[in-house]
Amino acid sequence: MLSAKSLFQEILAHDESFRLFCSIAAGGEAQGGWENGRIAALVPSSQRALAPKIARHGADEDKHGRIFTALLRKRGLTPVPVPPETDYTMLLERNGIGLAHDRLSRDEPLTERDIVVYLVHSRVTEQRASEQMELLLRHFADHPDIGRAVRMISHDEDNHLAYTHEELLRLAAAGHGRLIQRTLRACALAEIRVHRDVSLAVMARMGRILGWPRARSALLAAGIHAVYVYERLAGWHRMVGLRMPEHRDALGGPAAPAHGFA
Repeated sequence: MLSAKSLFQEILAHDESFRLFCSIAAGGEAQGGWENGRIAALVPSSQRALAPKIARHGADEDKHGRIFTALLRKRGLTPVPVPPETDYTMLLERNGIGLAHDRLSRDEPLTERDIVVYLVHSRVTEQRASEQMELLLRHFADHPDIGRAVRMISHDEDNHLAYTHEELLRLAAAGHGRLIQRTLRACALAEIRVHRDVSLAVMARMGRILGWPRARSALLAAGIHAVYVYERLAGWHRMVGLRMPEHRDALGGPAAPAHGFA
């Protein structure tokens, strides 16, 4: 039976597919760490109170990258270059989502509008990350190799999502509500296209590594397209709503250490 659990079990059991999975994940987390670090350094004076939280977000992402690299090292594997068509972070940037790297590379303070764009990008992408880690948590929380990493990263992603809700609601109350809603919708619709394209690219790579028959690859591709159609019609709405989280000030302290990983 083809299921998310059986699919990931197959990827996990094979060294080369596991190597690709962890390399893609580590690369994306490292990019997120760099972006958040730069944004924390460039926060405008009117939003300086956000800088420690943004820095904490970046530290968490760096930690996740080290965790995926440590999982590879534990199996005696080294990372592989991330194929461009599977680079979720860079494909989002090319679609105009978030703050461009050339903007973050300049030592010029950001504007309040830039902070809104950053938080909207984070709110949408952290929704995806939280859901993906929740899926892994449901099936692999007690796995002897990756269970502890899944639990730790899932907890962090939930905190990141809570933080974006709280800060966007604060900025909406300060007069940025219309910009936030407009940007959320555009970001969500772009993200679901990028997620579809990256999912297709990753599954194509996995299929070649694992020797999947054409029928199986076609079935997986059809499932990815079906999810995209659902998200394009209705599912994107879950990415644009804002509600005050139960866990307030979720990034109001230092990043938790990753003992045993890095």
